Amino acid sequence: MVPGYIRAFAHSNALLVSHVHNVLTAAGIPAELRNMTLGGGAGELPLGECEPEVWVAPHNHERAEALIHQTLEGTSERPAWTCPGCRERLEGVFDTCWNCGTNRPLGHKES
Repeated sequence: MVPGYIRAFAHSNALLVSHVHNVLTAAGIPAELRNMTLGGGAGELPLGECEPEVWVAPHNHERAEALIHQTLEGTSERPAWTCPGCRERLEGVFDTCWNCGTNRPLGHKES
């Protein structure tokens, strides 16, 4: 447990919480998962203490909330990009070129 972190997201669905955690870490925001195995304690423990959670540092909280909102609302569509390896045009959902296997460049903002 990292001291000074604050809760950015909580939900009863552990898969959704894990997805949010993956989105944040992929965006370069260090995040911590908590309460991932306490679901069985619901009823004996208060629900708010059993839900899986994602925690981030206070200085990352605003950016994390914006990414979480984009993820849940589906407004984070990334632009199409051109592979720097083979010049193949790819849709924004792809991180790797299907043609040559080159990874999408970090921070790539092509439309």
